[in-house]
Amino acid sequence: MERTEAELIAAVLKGDPASFEPLIQKYSPRVFATARRYARRESEIEDIVQEVWLKAYQKLKSFRGEAPFEHWLMRLAVRTCYDFLRSHQRNRESAFSDLSEPEDDWLERFVHHPEAARDDAAAARQLVQRVLQQLSPPARLVINLLEIEDRSVKEISSLTGWSVPLVKVRAFRARAEMRKLLAKIAKDKYL
Repeated sequence: MERTEAELIAAVLKGDPASFEPLIQKYSPRVFATARRYARRESEIEDIVQEVWLKAYQKLKSFRGEAPFEHWLMRLAVRTCYDFLRSHQRNRESAFSDLSEPEDDWLERFVHHPEAARDDAAAARQLVQRVLQQLSPPARLVINLLEIEDRSVKEISSLTGWSVPLVKVRAFRARAEMRKLLAKIAKDKYL
């Protein structure tokens, strides 16, 4: 008979670390998917996931069971990703000189004929990912959660620990930062 999450957590807290393994197996795909939104290289993703599980194990005593374990874990994952972004801020200036040909073509069409640029969604997605990588950590986090994961402001507030007004301000600033980056790319390349 399969044990429930509550039984597994209780067993871990009583000193049975092997009971944590089924939780890792169940939620690792979701933790990996979250980490992939915030890191580029597979080694970075694996480091983030490992840190999430280490923190989850170490902080399991703080899980109160008021919400599902998955919600608690994903909050921990998002915060760990945010910490990763802050500690690994990249040089945000040079990545646009090496646009791929589809990205470059899409951007040129968008600058000169915006209505025609809707044809190639893959190139647009690549360009958006490239822009996201250039954003500041708070901007990248809020755009990922709000626009890509389609979470509500209230959910983001809960996941990040930020107040609702702060989430709204950071979303506004993040969008402005994206517009500024896209304008800079377009200006440097085509105008």
